[in-house]
Amino acid sequence: MPNVGIQLRLHNYTMKKIKLIAILVLAVNSILFAQNKELSETKLNQELISLLDTIYYYDQNLRIVWNEIDKKYGNNSKQADSIIRVVEKVDSINVIKVTKILDENGWLGEDVVGEKGNITLFLIIQHSNLETQLKYLPMFREAVKNGKAKPNQLALLEDRILMEQGKKQIYGSQLMWDQNTGKYIVYPIEDPDNVDKRRAEVGLKTLSEYLKNWDIIWDVEEHKRQNL
Repeated sequence: MPNVGIQLRLHNYTMKKIKLIAILVLAVNSILFAQNKELSETKLNQELISLLDTIYYYDQNLRIVWNEIDKKYGNNSKQADSIIRVVEKVDSINVIKVTKILDENGWLGEDVVGEKGNITLFLIIQHSNLETQLKYLPMFREAVKNGKAKPNQLALLEDRILMEQGKKQIYGSQLMWDQNTGKYIVYPIEDPDNVDKRRAEVGLKTLSEYLKNWDIIWDVEEHKRQNL
């Protein structure tokens, strides 16, 4: 007949051993998590993060004001002309700062400058002149391949470059002002029937959803008729 006392002691010993192993596993995981967190934080360049945060603030807030003036007074108003001159001046200063960062460090990922800092690098190049955009396009493409930048951002830059070169865009991200209607319309798109397929491939929402930001209803057949 089995000795119940011995079995009970063995059971208790086994349970204590399992609990001890579980505690050790949790302790090791906690140490590893702390080490990884510390390592991740040490890779962040706080000086560049602070600089890029300031650049982002002026870049985006001025454009919010511009958008409000545009809605209130119109794209061709004196108020719009005034804010555009301010935006262009600030953009020129921001480009100098960001291109210096890129020239010295390459395209920095979120692991170095954080999410906002990484987005700021894209925004300033996106808002620069064609010469600057073309200069840093290869670096940006390489950054996307290496996971240091997002493909949807690259899509926007490529569309902007094509528009400035007088060519049809690919992803439908760029708009232009229609003097006849006094409204924004979609800049001509190459193969508009498949634009949403291309947008999905780079992580962009449908063109219809995107254009709701400007109260534009996307009509692919109308777009094709207007851009024969």
